[in-house]
Amino acid sequence: MLWLILGGLVLVAFLGGLRAFEQASVTTIKALFAWIAALGGLSLAALLLISGRGPLAVSGLVMFGPLIWQRWRAAQSGQTQRPQPPPRRPSAAMTVEEAWQVLGLQPGADADAIRAAHRRLMRGAHPDGGGSDWLAARINQARDILLSAQRQA
Repeated sequence: MLWLILGGLVLVAFLGGLRAFEQASVTTIKALFAWIAALGGLSLAALLLISGRGPLAVSGLVMFGPLIWQRWRAAQSGQTQRPQPPPRRPSAAMTVEEAWQVLGLQPGADADAIRAAHRRLMRGAHPDGGGSDWLAARINQARDILLSAQRQA
């Protein structure tokens, strides 16, 4: 009976931890994992020292010490290294010539040929079938440009 109560308490604590994890911000979760890693490392070092394997604990400190020191100093000075976002490509609109090339058609094809080429290409490029989002968007854009150009003409 005691084990059932203890198991129930552990389960309730685990579910409460999951709920707190779900509602926490990313920085809070990163800080939590940093504390868990630090306490785990200190516990491991203490166990190695207690069990008579002090040189192994010292070698681990020598190996990871500079990395830990560098991160600690960066955190103290507020110089956290954040990755820079990639440069944005200029979003130039697709030209009519590019649209013909994307669909693989000769200029002057009719609307039925444009729709048929679009369907043929989308069978292999659709994201639901394992294709690329970017490629599917380009194919759709080419179809829209050519059909709107034909409507205007």
